[in-house]
Amino acid sequence: MRHQLVESLLLALAAAEAGVRILSPRERPIKSAPVDIHSYFSDAEIERGARYARPQMALALARAAVEVGALAAIVRRPPRWLNGGNRSPVPGGAVTGAGMAIALSLPPLPLSAIARRRGMAVGLVTQSWRGWAVDLLKGEAIEAALAGGAGAGVVALTRRYPRRWWLPASIGSVVLGAVLATVAPVVLDPVFNDFTPLPEGETRSDVLELARAAGVKVGEVYSVDASRRTTAANAYVAGLGPTKRVVLFDTLLDRYSRDEVRVVVAHELAHVRNRDVLRGVAFAALVAPAATLAVQQLSWELSPERGTPGALPALALAAGLVAAPTGLIGNRLSRTIERRSDAYSLTLTGAPRAFISFERAIAVQNVADLEPPRWLTSLLATHPPTAERIAAAVSYSSTDGSSGS
Repeated sequence: MRHQLVESLLLALAAAEAGVRILSPRERPIKSAPVDIHSYFSDAEIERGARYARPQMALALARAAVEVGALAAIVRRPPRWLNGGNRSPVPGGAVTGAGMAIALSLPPLPLSAIARRRGMAVGLVTQSWRGWAVDLLKGEAIEAALAGGAGAGVVALTRRYPRRWWLPASIGSVVLGAVLATVAPVVLDPVFNDFTPLPEGETRSDVLELARAAGVKVGEVYSVDASRRTTAANAYVAGLGPTKRVVLFDTLLDRYSRDEVRVVVAHELAHVRNRDVLRGVAFAALVAPAATLAVQQLSWELSPERGTPGALPALALAAGLVAAPTGLIGNRLSRTIERRSDAYSLTLTGAPRAFISFERAIAVQNVADLEPPRWLTSLLATHPPTAERIAAAVSYSSTDGSSGS
């Protein structure tokens, strides 16, 4: 059994690596010009970013460790409620899944509160503690419902296919992920925020103009009331098919120049043009079979339970332990996608100065780590560091011969 476990884990890592290589953009990224980050940021800004962001990262890692430790404790000493009471296995799986989601959310709460207080201290967090608590309750309700459904489904599959359940489970996980990516923008996201279609005006005209130039249909473009929680600025693409949309934080629209907003919109349009949300689903589909097989093998090592609600903690722990290294490998794919979107933004707008001024301003506004350790960028970052993104714009400017706008 042990050699089968090792083989399945190595297979999962190999699948993740293959997924990155297959799905990484073929376009060559802009070769970054050498830049000195101190030319764009003061020593105080660099120090402030490191002083805030690095402890926040440590707290995030500590929260993950606490969750894993709590789950390991449940696996080692299962509580009485674990088998869903006297219910039959599938309903019991639903009860156990929902109960685990709620129980595991409690141990990391103090660390989350510390991270939130630090965000308030630097002016990033604007939401009241009461509002935060309401959001937590909403999130827990949604997570418990999803975990309950997943628990019932997993128990049903493991009972129907005792030794081969990993294959239908891998298919189900990809389908569920695609469904959630499709419905989340219209069903889940509005639970937490208000989304308003951009009204007629300069910004909407710019979006439509850039979309035409990019040759993409963006669906709808929304402003989200992010300022109710944070002063940080951001933008993102969400949804698949009919729910595809570009979302701009109101903190972005309120604080940045027209040219800077155009640079951000062009970056997001690159994600639409290259179907990057679908690319993420494809990566999950490539990795899922091998990863789910590894989860099966590891869960069998962790617990003797089979086909019962009592097997769910070991399955959840195994899933977390397998997802961590495959996710780290997947971060490389994310960074290559973001580099391509940056390059397309520069090409579409021809505004390297606006790109640089935006990167500088948003890094200060979001209190980013401007000189992150190389290992941190290589393992955990989903985006290139600020210095690299500025360097790409500098390189584009010198190669293109454009002074920007």
